[in-house]
Amino acid sequence: MSKVRIIPCLDVKDGRVVKGVKFENLRDARDIVDAAKAYEAQGADELVILDIAATVENRGTQMEWIRQLAGAVSIPFAVGGGIRTGDDMQILFDLGAAKVSINTAAVRSPDLIRQAATRFGSGRLVVAIDGKKNHIGSGRPRLEVVVKGGHEATGLDIVEWARLVENLGAGEILLTSKDADGTKDGYDIEMTRAVAEAVHIPVIASGGAGTLEHLYKAIVDGRASAVLAASAFHFGEISVREAKEYLASRGISVAL
Repeated sequence: MSKVRIIPCLDVKDGRVVKGVKFENLRDARDIVDAAKAYEAQGADELVILDIAATVENRGTQMEWIRQLAGAVSIPFAVGGGIRTGDDMQILFDLGAAKVSINTAAVRSPDLIRQAATRFGSGRLVVAIDGKKNHIGSGRPRLEVVVKGGHEATGLDIVEWARLVENLGAGEILLTSKDADGTKDGYDIEMTRAVAEAVHIPVIASGGAGTLEHLYKAIVDGRASAVLAASAFHFGEISVREAKEYLASRGISVAL
């Protein structure tokens, strides 16, 4: 069994790490480089860095903080936000990113996934899927893909989209529940498990982590290959080291 990865997520706006609830009401958390260094010291396996305003503001990813990160940490990090083309990805790789994460651009042009996987290899390509739950009888998919920072519904069923993403060549899926994001009430297990059981590539659970038990449930009940958290790490509820020690004590294989 592959080791489960623990991944802090740094949502970045104007060069600062921020965090909100359900993609709204952002508050300042800390300096991006300081945060990255701290998480590496705690034993984080990877980092995910998301320029959360890039797509909404219709601009590309801001590059300066990527240069700073590449010079500050040695663990792999993925960058997302405002990536629209293979050339955008090449720039990020040249700056030091290990992976890129695409979301809205993939929905707008699914062939971008195939092109990127062919050019860079599936192992460097993460497709982020943001989802929300709809009421049965709403006429919309029960689990629906949303884009543009969660502001735009797409009508796409999450499971169907996840299968297509895999078939087009994505190396892994970063799955975030908009409804759970920032609440610290736990991951959306229904959504996580539905996607994880539908594909063969790793699924990173995201959105809602608040306790050590939440991480465990995402792995055992949600079948996630990795767990990502932001608020719980940024504001000191739990540390990466505590998360790894707890999961190991519960029989989960992690890199200590």
